[in-house]
Amino acid sequence: MTVSSGSAGWYLRRLSRMGPREVGGRAGDAARRRRWRRSAPPDSPHVSGARFTAVLPARAVAAVPPDAAKRLVAEADRLMDGHAEFFGVARDDLVDPDWRYDPKTGRRAPGGYAFDVPYRDEDTAGDIKQIWEPSRHQYLTVLAAAYAVTGDERYAERVAAHLRSWWTANPPLRGVHWVSGIELGIRLLSWVWIRRLLDGWPGAAALFEDNPAALHQIWHHQRWLAAFPSRGSSANNHAVAEAAGQFAAACAFGWFPSSPRWRADALHSLERHLRANTFPSGLNRELATEYHGLVLELGLAAVAEADAADVPVPAPVRLVLLRMTDALAAVVDNRLRPPRQGDADDGHGLVVDGAGTDRWASLLATGDAVFGRLAWWPAVTGTDVRTPLLAALVRPYAKGTTAPAVTRPASRPAHFADAGLTVLRGPGEIWCRCDGGPHGFLSIAAHAHADALSVEVRHDGVDVLADPGTYCYHGQPAWRRYFRSTLGHNTLELDGADQSVSGGPFLWTRHARSRVLAAEDTTGASTGGTARWYAEHDGYRGSVHRRRVELTAASRELRVIDEVRGPRRAARLAFHLGPAVTADLTGNRAVLTWTRDGRERSAVLDLPGELNWRAHRGESDPPLGWYSAGFGRKEPATTLVGTGFADGARQFTTVLTFSD
Repeated sequence: MTVSSGSAGWYLRRLSRMGPREVGGRAGDAARRRRWRRSAPPDSPHVSGARFTAVLPARAVAAVPPDAAKRLVAEADRLMDGHAEFFGVARDDLVDPDWRYDPKTGRRAPGGYAFDVPYRDEDTAGDIKQIWEPSRHQYLTVLAAAYAVTGDERYAERVAAHLRSWWTANPPLRGVHWVSGIELGIRLLSWVWIRRLLDGWPGAAALFEDNPAALHQIWHHQRWLAAFPSRGSSANNHAVAEAAGQFAAACAFGWFPSSPRWRADALHSLERHLRANTFPSGLNRELATEYHGLVLELGLAAVAEADAADVPVPAPVRLVLLRMTDALAAVVDNRLRPPRQGDADDGHGLVVDGAGTDRWASLLATGDAVFGRLAWWPAVTGTDVRTPLLAALVRPYAKGTTAPAVTRPASRPAHFADAGLTVLRGPGEIWCRCDGGPHGFLSIAAHAHADALSVEVRHDGVDVLADPGTYCYHGQPAWRRYFRSTLGHNTLELDGADQSVSGGPFLWTRHARSRVLAAEDTTGASTGGTARWYAEHDGYRGSVHRRRVELTAASRELRVIDEVRGPRRAARLAFHLGPAVTADLTGNRAVLTWTRDGRERSAVLDLPGELNWRAHRGESDPPLGWYSAGFGRKEPATTLVGTGFADGARQFTTVLTFSD
């Protein structure tokens, strides 16, 4: 059954996850929307004598590595030719874009009062992610960065033409680009960086501070964000993006009577939401790795604006960002790839790099420049544009007047008790993530998957037992259900149901509760011993699923033991292979092969003989056997599924043995 996010049932389920304060706040939001509908948006306050002073130091652009600059210019030239790709859909219309057009469905979103647009209805509005993404204007920050490193005014002129086009086509409160706060927040941050990167261009002031249309848009974006904050059960990464964008604009574009208040309120909100969204260990509470990256990027960009404007930043803001950076350094594999956990929509906070730049290496490089790397951090290879630009604005952490005293990890953490995430490492660059943490963040756990006790295994950065990813959000309910289902992860499903109960595409009405029972010698396999992890969850009422994982160095063996305590129930145990892995399944043994850097690699997967095993690949009705490398993209991959029954009298033992 399709669960609509606009049906009466959905609204009731959504309401049930709110507390009284959130209900009251949303009622106030609804009343404000009705008032704003009744009258035209007000004129923005008159501004005279505005000047942009949050410029980059002269040394910043000169510090951009040549190879990073080369990638940037190549990307900018593709954009100048009108070519781009958003979520797997290639576009060739970016010379003169239609800001409401979705090339995936061929539909144009309707105009009218913003809050009346049914943006979740793909049949009416098209795929909203395809429409929103270009209007984050992060491709324009790339063009502006290309101007900064080359001085070629063609890039600046294209940026100016597109901004003027967007401002004309999207007046305040009209159409889909005035519906979602995260879009407004990220767009404001992009505008700040566009103005900064175009500072040497003679037309920069005429485009921004001397342009009534720009001032009108900047003021209305901030007015909107002040009026409609994400609140309560929705105060996840959206709240951070809204606060970061509002704060950046109020610092860099602080030309309005309300700017001091907006700046103070946004900084308070940013501090509160950064702390709320982050475990003390430094991992993001949404337990969705890409949102860890998004929040970290947004936080670092906000600190850069504060330091550029000489605005004191509360100590907890830098502390949270420091812990997030150390946590990221701790969980990545040897190729600097982090876990593929929870939702992922390719969202970025600030984009100034060309294709081929590694996002996670870039974040760690920035962390090194701002906070300083620890001895156990992995080596960061590659270069980027963003790091020298941000680092030129952010005060060195050790010298910051608001830097808190903090003890950083003396060795690489492997077990994050608050997040329930454990990484086991073994010889030959074996990496295994074990999930025994909370289902998700806040009462709706919007970006969670039903993946309790799942494992994710890599060898030298290659997905062997893979987390299949996310693929989509709106418009394709069967695929949305599959990619966040229990069957869509390397764990055990009972009675054909998910461990947690979904009430909609971003709503879980009952959350499985997991707990780690033991995490012993988690680094032992990398030093010749055995690393062990043991956890359980109660998602299936009347039964408890327990899983034990052991990684032994001497035998290069990963052993997974599943047991179910409770009555006899139908069971399906799934193992999803990465797209590079080929499987030859005979009975309950699968021989796995793949290639890494031209070298053939292999492993043997011995599956529980108590279950009947089949290989599935690229099936669509229902979906099974897929891998999504990024939002909007999917490709066939092999999934091994064992069916049978589980009860307290039997265990299911799976053994993955890597060859030398």
